[in-house]
Amino acid sequence: MNRYPVWKYILIVVALLFGVLYTVPNFFGESPAVQVSSAKATVKVDPRTMDRVQEVLNKGSVPPESVSYDLSGNQGSVRARFGSTDAQFKAKALLEKELNADPADPTYMVAFNLMPNTPQWLQSIGALPMYLGLDLRGGVHFLMQVDTKGVLNKRLQGLQTGLRTTLRDKNVRHAGINRSGDTVEVLFRDAETLSRARSIIGEQFGDLNLQETAVGSDLKLVASYKPETLKTTVEQAVQQNISTLSKRVNELGVAEPVIQRQGADRIVVQLPGVQDVSRAKDIIGRTATLEVRMVDESVARGTELSGAVPFGSELFKVGKGAPVVLYKDPIITGEYISSAAASFDQNQQPSVSIDLNGDGGRRMREATRNKIGKLMAIVLFEKNKGEVLTVATIQDELGSRFQITGMGSSEAANDLALLLRAGSLAAPMEIIEERTIGPQLGAENIQKGFNSTLYGFAAIAIFMVIYYHLFGFFSVFALAVNLLLLIAVLSTMQATLTLPGMAAIAFTLGMAIDANVLINERIREELRAGNSPQAAIAAGFDRAWATILDSNVTTMIAGLALLIFGSGAIRGFAVVHCLGILTSIFSSVFVSRGIANLWYGRKKKLQKISIGQVWKPNA
Repeated sequence: MNRYPVWKYILIVVALLFGVLYTVPNFFGESPAVQVSSAKATVKVDPRTMDRVQEVLNKGSVPPESVSYDLSGNQGSVRARFGSTDAQFKAKALLEKELNADPADPTYMVAFNLMPNTPQWLQSIGALPMYLGLDLRGGVHFLMQVDTKGVLNKRLQGLQTGLRTTLRDKNVRHAGINRSGDTVEVLFRDAETLSRARSIIGEQFGDLNLQETAVGSDLKLVASYKPETLKTTVEQAVQQNISTLSKRVNELGVAEPVIQRQGADRIVVQLPGVQDVSRAKDIIGRTATLEVRMVDESVARGTELSGAVPFGSELFKVGKGAPVVLYKDPIITGEYISSAAASFDQNQQPSVSIDLNGDGGRRMREATRNKIGKLMAIVLFEKNKGEVLTVATIQDELGSRFQITGMGSSEAANDLALLLRAGSLAAPMEIIEERTIGPQLGAENIQKGFNSTLYGFAAIAIFMVIYYHLFGFFSVFALAVNLLLLIAVLSTMQATLTLPGMAAIAFTLGMAIDANVLINERIREELRAGNSPQAAIAAGFDRAWATILDSNVTTMIAGLALLIFGSGAIRGFAVVHCLGILTSIFSSVFVSRGIANLWYGRKKKLQKISIGQVWKPNA
């Protein structure tokens, strides 16, 4: 009656093993380390950089305990772990000297960091500790609002100019092009011209919806972006801002920065361990500029470093196609670029498609009309230093929309498109929430949160064992399994543990033990009704299950509502709360019954069970 098949016990053992393996990393602590990341938009950190870092440290007699490559972010990073802070300081100074030929213009950024002490064999199976939130570690929190309307306005301005340019180039006469809300309206005098214009626009602008209407004696062609195009535009703007911010916060040397999207148009930036708010704001809000310049061909290619630089020109030594001498006056700057995306040219080779706004298209046409066959360069300026992104040959007169071909690979095209977009923020952002938490307060929060969970668990355990005797012990064991599984799942998800999360863990303990109280009281009721101990155990678990399921489902609904409609700390609480409900159902019913079956299931002539005082009505 009260026996589990072997596979259920195997499942319990596997769950316990999973809980132990993925919970243990949270108790190993952290070691000092240094992080090497790219300081230039055109330089990527790859596994070869890891080998170089290892070689430099070994040659400098500062051997690291381990060196690893982290692919998170767009440019990657290398982290080296050390046994002491003295070795960490020596390694930082050594790497900055050896990796950067010009200290005034560093190629790589070397920052202090922390790495978990989790053994390598645990890391190989993905067993890593949870991240600690700002309220536990201390640091700076920014909630930033992205101006998505500005992005759409910029795109629509570019469309308006692009339509005017395209129709003029195709000798299609119109009676005016005006913007109305989120649409662009083109007026025509006759239906034949409108039909021809619609055909041309539909061919040149595949991401538009076109509608024909009449206004008095004029005919109107209304152009609007498809919903999926507008959505993609906003998505790209937010992702570009996230990418730009990710690159910038590397300079702060933050161990585990959190830069993530919240909702449709907000970005959360959390910088654990950073206390200098003004410097963080300065780096996050820093701007970079992009310039398109013509190559000064009076200096023969290959002689740039040895020849004299003409007046009005400038030598660039860094970047793709460098060294190269460019005219100082730019054709256009990055503010004229509406969008840049990886695409394919007419030969199905990787390329980059660039859209300019109205003034940018006009300036580009004027600059390239008589320069076919000449060289043009795109330069990214950041911190007053320029890097050449590409040097291309002008194949035809360029307008509001053109392509950069000869990229070689799709990866190179994607990288260049990202750089063209990510030199500066895609859309303005406003800091709408700012918090700073000191490290001492964070350590105090950790201690108080840990103590509250520990004391709460101890109080529950003492009460359950005293009131329900052996079945109370079964309940406490199931509660411990629940806590173990919950922390293991959070660690597997690499969740960020915050104070609301710790509160949800403590709250989950009370919710989980409630199920065991229902089971134990139901078994007592069956005993009071005169059932045998074996029958009482079976009926207690079976009949309590419906009540437990109902109560947990209703609580789960409330938790999902907090998760869907909440934000910030509320969502953190809701995530832990919902996961805790799932683990508590498993542990309080499945694990608890498994232990009871293991202890009492094989006793055929069971006369009594240890479940505390059973008060009978006639007593």
